[in-house]
Amino acid sequence: MRQIVWLCCCVLLLSVVSPAYATNAVFPERPQITERNLEENEKTVVIVTVKGTVDDAVAEVMAVLPSSKVRKTFNCLYNGFSLELEKGDLDVLKNVQSVERVDQVAQYEANLDGSVPFIGGDHVRGMFSRDGERLTGKGVKVAVIDTGIDYRHPDLQANYKGGYDVVDYDHDPMETQSTQGVPTLHGTHVAGIIAANGQVKGVAPEADIYAYRALGPGGQGTTEQVIEAIEKAVADGVDVLNLSLGNTVNGPDWPTSVALDKAVEEGVVAVTSNGNSGPKMWTVGSPGTSTKAISVGASAPPIKTPYATVFGDDAELTLFPMGGTMPWALKRDFPLVDGGLGTEEDLDELEVEGSVLLVKRGLIPFTEKAHNAKKAGAKAMIIYNNLPGAFVGVVEGGVKLPVVSVTKEDGEYLLDKLEEAHKELTIRTIYREEEDFIAPFSSRGPVTQTWEVKPDLVAPGVSIDSTVPRGYLALNGTSMSAPHVAGAAALVKQAHPDWSPEQIKAALMNSAKKLTSPEGERYLPHEQGAGRLQVDDALELKTLVYPGAVTFGKWTKEDPREKREVTFTIENHDNLPRTYHITPPFEAPDGLQWDVPFATTLKPGEKREVKLQLDMLPSVLAEGIHHGDILIEGGRETITVPYVFFIEEPNYPRLMAFNFGQGDTADTYRYELYLPGGAEEFGIVIYDPDTFEFVTFLDSKEDIGRGMVEGTLTDVDLEDGVYKALVYAVNDGQEDTIEAWVTIGEELPPRSQGLE
Repeated sequence: MRQIVWLCCCVLLLSVVSPAYATNAVFPERPQITERNLEENEKTVVIVTVKGTVDDAVAEVMAVLPSSKVRKTFNCLYNGFSLELEKGDLDVLKNVQSVERVDQVAQYEANLDGSVPFIGGDHVRGMFSRDGERLTGKGVKVAVIDTGIDYRHPDLQANYKGGYDVVDYDHDPMETQSTQGVPTLHGTHVAGIIAANGQVKGVAPEADIYAYRALGPGGQGTTEQVIEAIEKAVADGVDVLNLSLGNTVNGPDWPTSVALDKAVEEGVVAVTSNGNSGPKMWTVGSPGTSTKAISVGASAPPIKTPYATVFGDDAELTLFPMGGTMPWALKRDFPLVDGGLGTEEDLDELEVEGSVLLVKRGLIPFTEKAHNAKKAGAKAMIIYNNLPGAFVGVVEGGVKLPVVSVTKEDGEYLLDKLEEAHKELTIRTIYREEEDFIAPFSSRGPVTQTWEVKPDLVAPGVSIDSTVPRGYLALNGTSMSAPHVAGAAALVKQAHPDWSPEQIKAALMNSAKKLTSPEGERYLPHEQGAGRLQVDDALELKTLVYPGAVTFGKWTKEDPREKREVTFTIENHDNLPRTYHITPPFEAPDGLQWDVPFATTLKPGEKREVKLQLDMLPSVLAEGIHHGDILIEGGRETITVPYVFFIEEPNYPRLMAFNFGQGDTADTYRYELYLPGGAEEFGIVIYDPDTFEFVTFLDSKEDIGRGMVEGTLTDVDLEDGVYKALVYAVNDGQEDTIEAWVTIGEELPPRSQGLE
């Protein structure tokens, strides 16, 4: 079993929502550890980062571990190789002199008409490059690292210039077809947002599209494939990379994040989605944690948002559209019926005809639920989450039925109202014109360990119409947000072909529009980064400032008074001299002082590094995250740079990305999870699913380092069935837990495929 990760849209697998919030059950006190169960003989695959040359390191490792097998070598962006070996040999591998670090291989999934004009795309059509050509992305090479693309689509075929398939190892990066496994459409949708040029117009409709198929049937791929695709794209000389994919690991040193950093150092603009595991902090996943890439969250373009209301109650429940279904356009009241899990057996016992069906997520795929509801005569269907918060989803193949999703909390509210009304309840839909709110599913930062602001900015990712094989479809997700930024980067690259990735990133961040919540409060830096993409303003900027967001890291209250310094580069692209002033927040709390240069005068075309210091006495500041804006004034535009810092150890999750499943041999089980800061102690405790009585420890460890933890279990002394697991980790005085269901014996296919 390998870690399940996401394509950042609703096309697939919404089981990617962290299981850390699976139920609200109250567990008894965690018992003391009484047993351990470890297995070291099973094979595993790891990514090895090396010192010196890869060939020398491979030779040294093979001399020490001759039974291991080198799978792939990476010499371009990632200095290392992938290796298959026995788990018991991992410690030997880590002690080889030329080995710098070892990471487990993870698995990746493929978790316009309104949005392009909204970000200034129509205005761009009237702008010209220095050579007098319209800014359309012409001549700029954009790589789509994804599920492949349907290069025969009439809106894409003129832009498609080639690529590679690292799944099948050929030069045909076509989407997975139904004869090859679970078909895909994600990469085609992403490519259309970037550069469709037909019925749909992308952000950069004349950019060259290169497709690199790193995710195969069902949108599944591995760390090896993603890194290999990045290396091939860079070797092919692309200008911009788009990766609308990722995992749930909030770690800056994950291999895919490191590979993107290296790609940027090679002169390539790298754009990646931030993830769909919001709205909580710390939910950004790799490669969105890459320092040098542009990580993108999801905001809403102008849309008509439906809200469900119940007679006699003021509550308005947001209805989130699901891809592949009819628009929600109900204009009168309809009875609401509790449809359980939406199975045929559930609906056979109900009067569903002409009603709105309320069903719970889980057990069977969304597609099956939708077709069951349609067959039963439902007017529409609402699917509520089985984990706290919102989610995005899609009905594969489409269905002629309005289907929406709601949060777990809103779904349970409707169930309570049904019970109060003795099973007779009607709901009404009201509609509100809305825009520029952060999508609830959009993952938030900051990044663990580096404490960096992520996302870097946000872009439209709600109800985005684009190309799919043999047609068009509206989808939701940060997968849809990232290609808006990749297309914008192509336009900036065409306008300024000599600009570096750092300058292009600065232009997009410096010009972003600051967003406020529906309650009128400014979204925080870890929610919106620098703001929402505004590509026409990016192209008209006369001042660049980078980095576009900064962190001053972490302090403890015991730390002495200390100054920490950041360096800004300011560039004057105006045709006259400019005098710039750096203005930090005027209302600094006690214990905080800013030291800034008096003024910086730059001639046209000149740039200069300037330093800003934060002088702090941590003991008098409140614990938690502190944030604000630093202004760079004096140019035609005032540039706003968000900043963050922490007092005391932040409350990031001590563990994340837990997965459990059957091993590669009979009667074995495997698990994995990620520890962002390591742990003094971690364990997996099993409880009876009905009584929550303690049963046993599956595993436990002490003093584990930061990174991915993987274990293999044999001779599990449990009867076949589904159990409740409490996974815990303790570090720096904080204990966090993940609640999850684990299956001993035969797996449940729909849940194991993640298509619920």
